[in-house]
Amino acid sequence: MAHYPLNHHLRQPYRWLTAASGLYLTLFGILGIAFTWGDPFFHRGSDWVLGLRTNPAAAWLSTVLGLVVLAAALVGGNLHHRVNLVLGWGILGVAMTLMAMIQTDANVLNVSMVNIIVLTVLGLFVLVGGLYGKVGSDEESRHEREAGLLHG
Repeated sequence: MAHYPLNHHLRQPYRWLTAASGLYLTLFGILGIAFTWGDPFFHRGSDWVLGLRTNPAAAWLSTVLGLVVLAAALVGGNLHHRVNLVLGWGILGVAMTLMAMIQTDANVLNVSMVNIIVLTVLGLFVLVGGLYGKVGSDEESRHEREAGLLHG
């Protein structure tokens, strides 16, 4: 079983980094929806928003994903920890899948390599926020530190 540190001293900065990632995804999505309004859902045109290629499908997906990440960061606690663990790995998986399809007709989200790089970095930010965001009581944290000293 994986071990996630309790009450990590950098969990708040990581939570802010995760919130900033969610805010960027949301902003990109909302601007993408506005810029691509009226285009077919899986349009493969040359629409760019915040330096990234987009279409309505990518914009809506980014908006929903960003709002979920942002909401989890705002709620905090172990919900933030669990949601961001799943979404961090999920975003990284989507980025790698999109990279495999980038030069094919399966590129339905109209992404470029810049999109893949940004999505990978944001996925890592969200994942790190999840890895170090676990919260526990002071007693649990103290027990974890003592057990680490005995076994370390």
